[in-house]
Amino acid sequence: MRDVITRSAKKILTLGNIFGGSNHKTTKEEFWALNDVDLKINEGDRLGIIGRNGAGKSTLLKIISRITEPTKGEVKIRGRVASLLEVGTGFHPELTGRENIFLNGAILGMTRAEIKRKFDEIVDFAEIERFLDTPVKRYSSGMYVRLAFSVAAHLEPEILVVDEVLAVGDAQFQKKCLGKMEHVSNREGRTVLFVSHNMAAMQALCNKGVLLDHGQLKFQGPMGDTITHYLKQFTETKRKVEWSLEEAPGNDQAKLLRAEVNSIDHNKNVNFFEEGDPVELEFVFWNNKEGDTPLDITFHLQDELGHTVFVGSTYNGKTESKNYPKGEIKANCRIPANLLHEGAYNIYRLLLVQNAGTVCLELRDVIQFEMITKQEERWGWMGGKEGVIKPKLEWIF
Repeated sequence: MRDVITRSAKKILTLGNIFGGSNHKTTKEEFWALNDVDLKINEGDRLGIIGRNGAGKSTLLKIISRITEPTKGEVKIRGRVASLLEVGTGFHPELTGRENIFLNGAILGMTRAEIKRKFDEIVDFAEIERFLDTPVKRYSSGMYVRLAFSVAAHLEPEILVVDEVLAVGDAQFQKKCLGKMEHVSNREGRTVLFVSHNMAAMQALCNKGVLLDHGQLKFQGPMGDTITHYLKQFTETKRKVEWSLEEAPGNDQAKLLRAEVNSIDHNKNVNFFEEGDPVELEFVFWNNKEGDTPLDITFHLQDELGHTVFVGSTYNGKTESKNYPKGEIKANCRIPANLLHEGAYNIYRLLLVQNAGTVCLELRDVIQFEMITKQEERWGWMGGKEGVIKPKLEWIF
């Protein structure tokens, strides 16, 4: 109603300007949030929808949920849809948690008897029993999303639509929600549409994937292939970063001058590493303290799905930190051969720490490199991406 009144007022003002002789011209910019997207989702599918921010993911879910009407084209749905697109969607802030369960259930088309039958399960899953008779406007965002998800998942929809609202909850609740969605899909044969930036969760839950970019459908297929396509399309490989001493990140104690990924023979032109090759990480930093100063380097290695593969550090907790003289210091760390899987890797966190306490530098997404499988090893399951690492184990009989 507000939008209708606003548009009507604008039209009246525009007419007034025309008859009043105003030279002011209104311009209308056309923007397609989605354009020429053609999808068929079968019963029991677990569809993951991925893409950059602004790709049209949330708009697609709103159209499927019949919240937004498409400008052209149509959506055909068989079955009852339960949507969780924003925290507290369909909740009335003045009503209690108990009342909102019945209200939201009614909106989803459930009878009072059906809601009563599922009521205890909803409350137990949401873990809000103590606050059940408190108005939801006093709930934290975490409590809001727990109750909203619990209602949507337990009222037996044929189609469950979930946007990335689960990012609001804590890690334990996210795991619980993913388990519930997997149960709803695998055991009950219901359809799940899921939007998230968590690639690991996507791969664990979804069997099919869709990649959107600027409102257009770029790829659809198995979830693993969709993720690979997305990462190859949007991930830039950054093998080396370098700064002058004046511009280098850090503080007056220590600064990072260069970080680089090298092959063992220091071939600067290599674009990727084979799984049987070791990888050398080189860090060059400037120590600005007179005399021998204790400093430690720590890095977090992350794979393309967001898993932390391992943390490497010069400090092991048992010995003292290594002392460095003033000036330029070069430190090399070698990742052994036959350890990492095929895929893209990222030094997503780098720390320089003095005296095992004072953080001189903390950088994110520093350098990246890529591992590939040797052609002769691409047979059977050996070429698959099972597990976080792929060590070459020694067998003794």
